[in-house]
Amino acid sequence: MLTNTKLPAEIRLQERLHYLSRQLRTQLTPAEDFLWKYLRKKRLHGLRFLRQHPIDRFIVDFVCYEARLIIEVDGGIHLTQKARDQNRDKILSYYGFHVVRFTNEEVLNHTDYVLKCITQYTRLPIGI
Repeated sequence: MLTNTKLPAEIRLQERLHYLSRQLRTQLTPAEDFLWKYLRKKRLHGLRFLRQHPIDRFIVDFVCYEARLIIEVDGGIHLTQKARDQNRDKILSYYGFHVVRFTNEEVLNHTDYVLKCITQYTRLPIGI
């Protein structure tokens, strides 16, 4: 059996991301936890969302493969890393995903607006 150090770097990265995503699922922010109550168990239009899910070298907050939609819930740290987030979104869009970002405040205080936006994005034709 191969030891962890002899595995190719990409496989070690994927294993690490899966481990981290499992950890993050138990440590959702209040806004992520609140939104998850609306997205889980196909509650939003019968669409299946996954939370804290690895895609490429990133862990996204929520993803719906059927709608090719990624939802990110941004806290204050994202105000200082806009360029990093834009680059990340560009890479994820290369894989055919549409990335939608909401602030914690929007999720917690304007939930109807957030759910309406998500609904609109889930109904877009593929490729837009």
